[in-house]
Amino acid sequence: MTANRRRGEVAAELDGKIYRLCLTLGALAELEDAFAVDDLGALVERFSRGRLSANDMIRIVGAGLRGAGNDITDEEVGTMRSADSVAGFAALVTDLLTTTFGAPGPETNPANP
Repeated sequence: MTANRRRGEVAAELDGKIYRLCLTLGALAELEDAFAVDDLGALVERFSRGRLSANDMIRIVGAGLRGAGNDITDEEVGTMRSADSVAGFAALVTDLLTTTFGAPGPETNPANP
C-alpha cells in the first residue's frame, strides 16, 4: 500500500499489516473534540509542546487510521503493536503530524542568521 504524502497520507506497519493513515478535516475535528480545544491553532499548539501521553498517541493514530478509511476503534489501536514498540508509535505520530501540519520552520535568530 502506497501512501501519498502530498495528500497528507503516511503508511505504517501495525500488527504486521500495512495501513494508510491520514488526518482529514473530519479526523482533525475528532481530535479537536478529544482534546477539548476550540480550533486547529489550539490543536497545533497542544501537539507542538512535544509531550504526548500514550492516550494522546492512541487518539492521533486512531484518528489517522479512520481518516484514511479504516474501521478501527481507539481501543483496538491501544492493543496494536509496532515493530519498533512504543518508539515506532512515537515516530508514526511525529510523521503523521509533520505530514499534516508541515515541519516547524527554522527559528530566526538575528544574532546568528
